[in-house]
Amino acid sequence: MQLPGTLRLEAGGELPDVRIAYETWGTLDAARSNAVLVLHALTGDSHIAGPAGPGHPTAGWWEALVGPGRALDPAEWFVVAPNVVGGCQGSTGPSSTAPDQVPWGSRFPIVTTRDTVAAETVLADALGVDTWACVIGGSMGGMRALEWAATQPERVRRLFVLAAPAATSADQIGWASPQLAAIRADPGWNGGDYHDLPAGKGPHAGLGVARRIAHLSYRSGFELTTRFGREAQDGENPWDGGRYAVESYLDHHAEKLVRRFDAGSYVRLTELMNAHDVGRDRGGVAAALARVKARTFVAGVNSDRLYPLEQQIEMAEGIPGAELKVIDAPYGHDAFLIEDEVVGSHLTSLLHE
Repeated sequence: MQLPGTLRLEAGGELPDVRIAYETWGTLDAARSNAVLVLHALTGDSHIAGPAGPGHPTAGWWEALVGPGRALDPAEWFVVAPNVVGGCQGSTGPSSTAPDQVPWGSRFPIVTTRDTVAAETVLADALGVDTWACVIGGSMGGMRALEWAATQPERVRRLFVLAAPAATSADQIGWASPQLAAIRADPGWNGGDYHDLPAGKGPHAGLGVARRIAHLSYRSGFELTTRFGREAQDGENPWDGGRYAVESYLDHHAEKLVRRFDAGSYVRLTELMNAHDVGRDRGGVAAALARVKARTFVAGVNSDRLYPLEQQIEMAEGIPGAELKVIDAPYGHDAFLIEDEVVGSHLTSLLHE
């Protein structure tokens, strides 16, 4: 969908010719009361369910939640999943063509969670959705979901935030800092203007390092130790240039991301998460959380070392009537994606209250 006019940005300025890629499942009912907005995490996209195919190099990332008999059954719900502005899976981002017919690259501006809500509001209007039956998201998607409920409280009836904070902490900005530095230090970064370089000449190595750092924060130390221990990778000797098994695991995830994601989007969306603060210009976090009118579930993972459970406790205590759901799992932050049955059960409960 092409947004009419320009998107005014919270940090100042405007972004012209904004396009939002999105997918839907199900049909909006006559009362326009069954629409559910699903918002993805940092490297996610609009493809929450279905096989890999043109435009989608991987299968749906929340497959267990969408489909017949699942929490988001298309026979009951009209499910909408947009790709975030600043991304690289169809929505306008650094790799998109600017009005001067060259890639945006380094010129692509900083966007915030509030900007994404502004863009998605236009999408909601175009789809005929006056009020969301539920807005759901985890990690970066949870930041965006919370921002929806604080920015437009009258348009969000239910809210489900998973593994996300009300405001990004210094520790989380610290985790992001070496990731951004790794990308920017790659000679292929070229100041952010690499999209016209020959194939293979972009900042792929830097993006891979960033993903390795990030993935360590997505999993718990307990899980990595239990899963890999100090074992060497099959057929390799760490004392002779080989890798430990955990290093091979991180290499694998780095290689997967590099094949499907743009480094410029990774930088801008990481900056979006660093800037996240629902209380900005609203009198602080407590005042902003008090604005939320939605029936709210806040879920946290007790082994999450990226967005620790205390941040979800703070959010649940600040939103009127909110309930805290603790996901007891050893996987760390990624448990919100792994524990499908638990998440699906909570979502079903919220939707059918």
